[in-house]
Amino acid sequence: MRRLLLICALALVACDAPTNVANEAAPTAIEALAPADIDAFFDCLRENGRTIVAAHRGGPAPGFAENAIPTFENTVNQAPALLEIDIARTRDNVLVLMHDDELDRTTTGTGLVRDHTLAEIQALQLEDENGQALDARAPTFREALDWARGRAILELDVKRGVSYEDVIAEVRAAGAEDRVVFITYSDDAAVRVHNLAPELMLSVSIDEASDLGALERRGVDLTKVLAWTGTDEPNSALNIALAQRGVEAMFGTLGNPERSWDGRFAREGQEQYAAIAETGLQLIATDRPIEASRDLDANDGVDGFAAMQCATGD
Repeated sequence: MRRLLLICALALVACDAPTNVANEAAPTAIEALAPADIDAFFDCLRENGRTIVAAHRGGPAPGFAENAIPTFENTVNQAPALLEIDIARTRDNVLVLMHDDELDRTTTGTGLVRDHTLAEIQALQLEDENGQALDARAPTFREALDWARGRAILELDVKRGVSYEDVIAEVRAAGAEDRVVFITYSDDAAVRVHNLAPELMLSVSIDEASDLGALERRGVDLTKVLAWTGTDEPNSALNIALAQRGVEAMFGTLGNPERSWDGRFAREGQEQYAAIAETGLQLIATDRPIEASRDLDANDGVDGFAAMQCATGD
């Protein structure tokens, strides 16, 4: 029933919303989303009712592969966005950006990532979602961290076979503690990462506001928590309760285009990310970061991307 009500609400908002936001020209200059204080940045979003987007796998598009630096540049040149990336391990124990266990879908190679050395993987071309081979190679995690300095916040999705300790060590070696968010999928993982690196921001799955109490009792500092609230439907009551505890709410419009909010908006030609944001969200994770950012910008009543005021301190 709640999903039906949200659909009805979005339909009402659509009556007054711009219908072709995705086709409008992007701003000529996008400031880098590189706040000096990541904690204060997310607090500012919550306190001022602002919403930012996160580009799933960095924002792949025709001609741009997922988890690739040229793709990151394409995304941040068109929209202020966090970049979600996937971290795998090579046979010679180098952390590299790759979502799948196998190379087949995203590169010109085949076989398991863990069975290949970094040199072998970087000899391959990355492919876009249409299978087109590109003049792009899989970057190491350290290369991504170094690229992001002064440019972007990275959300870190750690894949199977990669230790949290190794990822944290690389973050610290790059001096990147203030430009990453560590994604966790369970309370146990959140507690473990927080104990290893209490300075890092964490994305933690939260179903009810009472989940925060469970984390707090296990020693997790809630000022370091971003609440991942799922992809099914925004929950205004939960988002309000999270805000009252000083925790920012995240939601995903991403996923299978047949079922996701991203897919629905694309099919209907109505970008309703701003309506979803109004349920009390500080971050929307999406496969359509450029369209989502433009819709938020078109509806925030501020000259320029409103969330950027939290990054620049204006």
